Amino acid sequence: MCGIFACHCHPNVQKFKPTALRMGKAVRHRGPDWSGNWIANNTILVHERLSIVGLDSGAQPLVSDDGNVSLAVNGEIYNHRILRKSFKTPYNFKTKSDCEVIIPLYLEYGIDAPKHLDGMFSWVLHDKAQDRVIAARDPIGITTFYMGRSSNTPGAVYFASELKCLHPVCDNIISFPPGHVYDSKTDELTRYFVPQWLMEPTNIPTAPVDYKLLRTTFEKSVRKRLMAEVPYGVLLSGGLDSSLVASIAQRETLRLNELARKNMNGVNGANGTNGVNGTNGVHQNGDVSSNLVGIDDGDELSTVQVLPQLHSFSIGLPGAPDGVAAQEVAKFLGTKHHTFTFTIEDGLNALSDVIYHLETFDVTTIRASTPMFLLSRKIKALGVKMVLSGEGSDEIFGGYLYFHAAPDKAAFHQETIRRVKNLHLADCLRANKSTSAWGVEARVPFLDKQFLDVAMNIDPAEKMITKERIEKYILRKAFDTTDEPDEKPYLPDKILWRQKEQFSDGVGYGWIDALKDNAELHVSDEDMKNPKPEWGDDIPDSKEAYWYRTMFDEHFPSYCASTVMRWTPTWSKQTDPSGRAIAIHENKYEETK
Repeated sequence: MCGIFACHCHPNVQKFKPTALRMGKAVRHRGPDWSGNWIANNTILVHERLSIVGLDSGAQPLVSDDGNVSLAVNGEIYNHRILRKSFKTPYNFKTKSDCEVIIPLYLEYGIDAPKHLDGMFSWVLHDKAQDRVIAARDPIGITTFYMGRSSNTPGAVYFASELKCLHPVCDNIISFPPGHVYDSKTDELTRYFVPQWLMEPTNIPTAPVDYKLLRTTFEKSVRKRLMAEVPYGVLLSGGLDSSLVASIAQRETLRLNELARKNMNGVNGANGTNGVNGTNGVHQNGDVSSNLVGIDDGDELSTVQVLPQLHSFSIGLPGAPDGVAAQEVAKFLGTKHHTFTFTIEDGLNALSDVIYHLETFDVTTIRASTPMFLLSRKIKALGVKMVLSGEGSDEIFGGYLYFHAAPDKAAFHQETIRRVKNLHLADCLRANKSTSAWGVEARVPFLDKQFLDVAMNIDPAEKMITKERIEKYILRKAFDTTDEPDEKPYLPDKILWRQKEQFSDGVGYGWIDALKDNAELHVSDEDMKNPKPEWGDDIPDSKEAYWYRTMFDEHFPSYCASTVMRWTPTWSKQTDPSGRAIAIHENKYEETK
């Protein structure tokens, strides 16, 4: 992830520049590798870079040859090599950055440029000749992005990767809506991502599940996201979603390693160089040293890194359910696994920092983000800059246990759409900001556009939880090779068919219990009866929620609260979002008290 800050039509941009640089510095944790800025007319772009692709030439803002178009991007464009070959008018590329294709896309397609991108992104582009700004966010909102205005500069519009860049200079801030593009010519946001499943939620799909298509589309999605020139790994909780990601990534890593060895042996055979332990920098001791191998454009990749072993990472309290399962998966797959533990005190001590980085007071997000925040710091210390993660699957397939209570397939389908639409305020926000806090990038294969088109157009009756079908049955079945004797299993059966654990439960049941207990110490019954007037109608419904809201208020002004969404289950009277609060959970609350 990178960090961006931009302001268009500032009345005195040169005077504002020191402030803009300071706002950019507020997200330097997202991009610790380099800083850049560009001023044209009354517009300034500020960029804090995390280098993943085009390491030696991708500094930003990117600027066209004639100096007319400038661009600041946070994201990864997976189809950039294909796009480079597709332009009607030749463009002189100055870098190997995957993001530079956005400039010729704009020159050729204007405001429709985002429609052609396959990736995760937030970007601001300035056209000096037209004094026009175009800003866009990826279809689901994997990368965080905000837009603000100020009563002190009524003609200006501001953009940033995080709230902390905007609230010092803006008094009106919104979360930039996913799948939208902003055009300063009209001063309007327009939706560009318009698949039928999203735009017509009452149109219930009737297509039966195609297990082979579901599997192959997801495998392709994971392969795309191995585009990197730096050490990478996988977040492995031991649940279904992260385990599938790890399994596919491991298969692909082994395939690419073998391809690289064959290529290097062929290149170096004449001079007697082995090419495995010497020339290509791949070592046998399991460290994160790397080399690159080119991938055919048909795979929609540019370069991927070659590792002697795929690294996997998990975290939890000692003996946590996820930690035990993750070790079992890692052993089965043959990844080089790193198991980290944290104490309840570690988590409690980090809460204020977590809320500062997450910019939310949502209970579910904070519970799950804290261990992920701690894990990301450990990952960065090992020299890894990119990880694959399993967010999005539960929203797409109705994997949360409360979906068990869906009254019919129409309601089930519409709830999955609602969840996917809100991912940018929940799990995408968590994954993006928890990792970016330490300069690590998280990529989420389940939210690939092509995979979404396949998965969201399946008859929701196939997804529903029944006595015969566990949650996410069709995803599990797609990767069940029991009837395929020539196919190596993707996962052990006990993992493939393991019950859903929400991440905040899976890291250890004592974590949520400790949060509740500590909230009791910090928030009195009297506090609950007297919420702050500035909270309006947004009143916390528990002491834990109240506690988080007060910590949020220490970092951000009250008007920032409008960017926060509370995660709550549907078809349920429960107020606690924990999976253990659902009666069908194997370790429901009543059995653990």
